[in-house]
Amino acid sequence: MKLLNLLFKRETAAPILALSFASFVNVALVIARIVLTGNIMYGFLIWNTFLAWLPLIFSLMACEQYQIGRTRGWRFVSFVAAWLLFFPNAPYIFTDLIHLTNRFYAHFWVDMVLILMCAFTGLVIGFLSLYLMQDMVSRIWGRLASWVFIACATGLCSFGIFLGRFLRFNSWDPIVNPGRLYHEIGLWSSNQGYHSASLSFFLLFATFLFTTYVMLYALTHLAPAAHGPSRASQPA
Repeated sequence: MKLLNLLFKRETAAPILALSFASFVNVALVIARIVLTGNIMYGFLIWNTFLAWLPLIFSLMACEQYQIGRTRGWRFVSFVAAWLLFFPNAPYIFTDLIHLTNRFYAHFWVDMVLILMCAFTGLVIGFLSLYLMQDMVSRIWGRLASWVFIACATGLCSFGIFLGRFLRFNSWDPIVNPGRLYHEIGLWSSNQGYHSASLSFFLLFATFLFTTYVMLYALTHLAPAAHGPSRASQPA
């Protein structure tokens, strides 16, 4: 009940409802595909959609701690750290397009649209959590610091997506399996050929995340059009 109250606060109720609706539609379409084709291949989109919601939940919990003045407590630090670890899960779904590259088949376009619907929903969920975190950073350290935070967050998110897609790590591995993570990153950094190719992916995806966030941020700050003169004040 507390989680529902946190999700559907007055300030965030409208986007949360819209994202809940989009997620419900996406899950229903994935289930429909499974039923109609008898193939559970794309069932992972349901799990990935669930993971995309976690950073938003953690950001809301962190904001709640900030609002009650507990930014120095362990809960606040834990929620911020959890948000950072799980944030890459939100835009990660875009990399699921790789499942379309094996071959061309009858459901190619249907599956592409299905993945893109889930990916865009996950991206907006992630950006809502990022917006909440930016607002909090802006209140603490100022607007300039908040945009530095955005640049760092999108860069780290891109690196996290690389770790998940190419090195096959999960968001919880830095805690439960830090030794293997350190070892694999060391091997990656020492392989110059692989390092160059993956570095291009990291930079391009970070640029994609940053520029897309800036565009959506600008849309949320779109000023309403000025109203024209009322009919009563117009000349006869």
